[in-house]
Amino acid sequence: MTWRISPLGDSAATITFGDEITEELNDRVVAEALRISSARLAGVYDVVPAYASLTVHYDPCRILYTDLVSRLSALDTLTVEMPARPAAHHEIPVRYDGEDLDEVAARCSLTTSEVIAIHAGRDYRVFVIGFVPGFAYLGPLDSRLVLPRRDAPRKRVPAGSVAIAEAQTGVYPSETPGGWHLIGTTDVKMFDPRAKRPSILSVGDRVRFVKS
Repeated sequence: MTWRISPLGDSAATITFGDEITEELNDRVVAEALRISSARLAGVYDVVPAYASLTVHYDPCRILYTDLVSRLSALDTLTVEMPARPAAHHEIPVRYDGEDLDEVAARCSLTTSEVIAIHAGRDYRVFVIGFVPGFAYLGPLDSRLVLPRRDAPRKRVPAGSVAIAEAQTGVYPSETPGGWHLIGTTDVKMFDPRAKRPSILSVGDRVRFVKS
């Protein structure tokens, strides 16, 4: 598989494996992130997977960028197959009471009941964690629910809001600004900085929303 590595600021490097959002490519990213983490390279303190790339964070006082590139290449991460860790499956109870639910139904030419059934009718993959700590980008969303983001983002979206935008869905883990369409709420705490695993979801996990 072709790849490229490039610096990200002065203390991180990004390895890019492709430019598509697919489960196969994301599986590869997760596997390589695990491999690099397991290698415990001197100076490397975090490896963060994304859709089709991963970022290696390092201490430039302990390892130079050129040395990091050499050591990553020496791992032969791109030619030796390594299965990703088994994906965890999560069920998240949702009250479909979002303030945009009726608008979403109208714009998609569906009833609200149909929107709920479609949204809760499939498993979603965690493709990346980002935006704010614990925010998981889940997909793919059923094509019948695909809508662009709101023209005017809200200044405050409550924690626990279940939302959709483009071909993805997710849960706001904290109160933040946001431009996604709000279709429901959940009491599940998606992120707890005091927990051993602050984010309950990891890249590669599966999520199903259950109407409550």
